[in-house]
Amino acid sequence: MNYWPLLGVAIVIAGFAWRLNPALVVVVAGIASGLLAGLSVPDLLVLLGRSFVSNRTLLVIVLTLPTIGLLERAGLRERSHAWILGLRRLTFARLLIAYLGLRQIVSMFGLTNVAGHAQTVRPLLAPMAEAAAGKIDPALDDEQRERVKALAAATDNVGLFFGEDVFIAFGAVLLIQAFFSQHGIEMDPRSIAIWALPTAIAAFIIHALRIVWFQRGIGKSGRAPRDQGSSFIEMHGQGQTLPVSRDQGSIAQETSDAAH
Repeated sequence: MNYWPLLGVAIVIAGFAWRLNPALVVVVAGIASGLLAGLSVPDLLVLLGRSFVSNRTLLVIVLTLPTIGLLERAGLRERSHAWILGLRRLTFARLLIAYLGLRQIVSMFGLTNVAGHAQTVRPLLAPMAEAAAGKIDPALDDEQRERVKALAAATDNVGLFFGEDVFIAFGAVLLIQAFFSQHGIEMDPRSIAIWALPTAIAAFIIHALRIVWFQRGIGKSGRAPRDQGSSFIEMHGQGQTLPVSRDQGSIAQETSDAAH
């Protein structure tokens, strides 16, 4: 048995670990595995061309990138940000949980490409989530904004991953059926999809709780600086106690001392 073609797996792992160009890493790994397997250069080129042609539909997503770029240049992100600020009852958690449920439902019907990181997360969901988080804490720093974007992307991933398994014509469902069929176990794709439904529901509940917990963390971080930076002073001569910042309190105290 020739194990040298498995060297391509090591090339993929090393390339991803060094954060090299993924397309270049995969092509180099494929060429290395093919040559180590004893394929000639013409046969290897034929194999690469056939693989590219058979999976060319995966490149349809590339056609959406110029469209998204033009929309962003026209102010799509800014418009979605301003729209969320005008919806007072739409909170950060409600926004992401609603998107999670919608993403799972459309994926259950096989509509996996109607949304995604390039189509909806970057131009729409991420700025909307930032605006919703900004209503909780207007002083979000860069690290918190990156975490908000990451959670928006994770919401899309969870909705797609656990929703598409419920679609009976999905490739993974058919792969499971074919695997059991090869081992003498006949299974209906519908039964596989039905048993994927409890997992999808559990994933929705768990991720929704994560979103709510994340929103509470934003609220706590937003209240802490204001609580630490404010104090109560008594306005002399008026008998009123008003909350002011420490800087304002020190200025008022100095003014009061100078008057006396």
